[in-house]
Amino acid sequence: MDRKDTVLFVDDEPYVVEGLQHQLHREGYKILTATSGEEGLKILKETGVDVVVSDEQMPKMRGSEFLAIVCREYPKTIRIILTGQASLDAAIRAINEGEIYRFLTKPCNPSVLAQTIRQGLQFKTLKKESARLLATARGQQKIISDLERDYPGIAKVDRNIEGVIDLEDTDIDVDALINEINSEIASFENSQGSSSEDVV
Repeated sequence: MDRKDTVLFVDDEPYVVEGLQHQLHREGYKILTATSGEEGLKILKETGVDVVVSDEQMPKMRGSEFLAIVCREYPKTIRIILTGQASLDAAIRAINEGEIYRFLTKPCNPSVLAQTIRQGLQFKTLKKESARLLATARGQQKIISDLERDYPGIAKVDRNIEGVIDLEDTDIDVDALINEINSEIASFENSQGSSSEDVV
């Protein structure tokens, strides 16, 4: 069974946290709550969290300060500010210190909040896939470089007048080469599959 996406709400007013939890109960997320940045950090240390939605104005630790720590220690977690104090200074702090994904103001329409969280999760998935594709491309480039080292000139191809690759004048055993390439690719893909969970 696939793990549910986990959303953490951090706000020093318990009724706000309860309201947010109620608003999103139909989205199918695992929802966690905290009433301070310190409590939020404790939860993050113990549990994998996909999205954090934090208030800005909280005693002891501002939301932007809290999200700056989240950004540094849990960079894969999507960070959203939800605040009633929509000042320019608060927005700048959140963007600069916490590298937030979105800045939302209270009261926030539940559908807007739900959509923002969905988009944040999609963004996280795209980043992970982009990193995976980049790793695959680098691996394929290494395979080509290794083949070029073992078979100098193999990366250079001649084409006939129709644009088809011409292999007639080569001394290379094409079938053996294709088998070697396929073996290298399969080996690389297997190694990527076993470590794909670690890709950002």
